[in-house]
Amino acid sequence: MDKQKPKVSFRQAGRKDCQLTLGFITKLAIYEKLESEVTATPQLLEEWLFDKNAAEVIFGMVDGIEVAFALYFTNFSTFLGKSGLYLEDLYVLEEHRSKGVGTAMLKKLASIAVERGYGRFEWSCLDWNKPSIDFYLALGAIPMEGWTVYRLTGKSLQSMASGSRNYVGRN
Repeated sequence: MDKQKPKVSFRQAGRKDCQLTLGFITKLAIYEKLESEVTATPQLLEEWLFDKNAAEVIFGMVDGIEVAFALYFTNFSTFLGKSGLYLEDLYVLEEHRSKGVGTAMLKKLASIAVERGYGRFEWSCLDWNKPSIDFYLALGAIPMEGWTVYRLTGKSLQSMASGSRNYVGRN
């Protein structure tokens, strides 16, 4: 077997994997220089992933060891009239990058989208993350020109929900 292209297998995360999932989330946050924003706990992940079924996690494995993770959920396209798969996070351990693991993970997610009859497979990428952008472009992914992601969190979300006009901007 070619050591540059290891055989990647996949497994769906279970309740017992909440700590492992959090470990991958933390590694991703460190890579993205956003570690201070991680407030997830294994208990929160268990609640939202397995009790509320809000998202799913798969692991990419090489030689029986988890070397990558992806967290994804269903969104909906009103124009297509059907669901899509939204990839929230994908992370490959540094020592397993450039060996086909990331490509294998995206192929697996694309196959999940096709098997479920979804109309789209989408994700976001930080503007500064040139290695990932180049990787996505090489796969044939198309950046969504003219679209900007907007977000309400923390105090701004609370103010909006309560009807207050005291929007506080960035949190």
